[in-house]
Amino acid sequence: MASKRPEVLLLVGMSGAGRSASSNVFEDLGYYVIENLPAELVESVVQSNDVTETNKQLVLTIDAKDTSAQEELKISLDKLSQSGVLTRIIFLDADNETLIERYEENRRPHPMGMDSISQSVKSERDLLKPIRELADQVIDTTDMNVHELRKRIIEGFQGKASNQDLKISVTSFGFKNGTPRDADLVFDVRFLPNPHWREELRASTGQSPMVRNYVLSFEDAQVFLNKVKDMIEFLLPRFTSEGKSYVGIAIGCTGGKHRSVVMTEEIGKWLKNDGKDSVVIHRDMKES
Repeated sequence: MASKRPEVLLLVGMSGAGRSASSNVFEDLGYYVIENLPAELVESVVQSNDVTETNKQLVLTIDAKDTSAQEELKISLDKLSQSGVLTRIIFLDADNETLIERYEENRRPHPMGMDSISQSVKSERDLLKPIRELADQVIDTTDMNVHELRKRIIEGFQGKASNQDLKISVTSFGFKNGTPRDADLVFDVRFLPNPHWREELRASTGQSPMVRNYVLSFEDAQVFLNKVKDMIEFLLPRFTSEGKSYVGIAIGCTGGKHRSVVMTEEIGKWLKNDGKDSVVIHRDMKES
């Protein structure tokens, strides 16, 4: 197992996507949070907090809307990496319509200060595109309320700030509600027989032993699991070698209640048994 290195989480993202709410959650989890830090001060703040000596769990929220700030941030990240500090960029995002609605509801001026909120959101997205592409993890809050965002951060980060191992989330979902926006790998299990059409199984979820046994009784389910495991085993070390620190795996069926839940549970259990730092999330199980 890789040795642990001190780690710093950098929160960036679209205005209105939940950076402040996320900062509060990290603070509740015991992280030391510094908000609205200029990009050029990242390296000096990390050094002044003795992260390399104390393994302090540090979260920095960064404003990196202009090219010079983004260049400063890249330079700081390179220097921190050379000094043994693991940095992870977490980008908070939401679609434009949602961001506009949030600003209209709160009646707050957008920090970009353009003629309309729509223009401000579009301009900010264009400016942040390069830093979004650098992100280790994108958390899309379009369909999240504050409580759901809190749950997502707790599931993904509680007690894990100084662990260098690749972090993996396995999410079940229903295609009728859309594909998870932050998934790196998406698998479709709608080819399997649907327990929904079995009256004795319809009201249960994929966490029920009856539903699990039904779904796994089909040869195609076993073949699918074996092939997905082979692919994950092939990809994970390659993701790690590329410096990726988070991987999102999403498994979908029609409603997100039966087949995808069974397969997500199986993949999640396999990852845990293999010693991987993983979490299982059932996005639509209760709504289906």
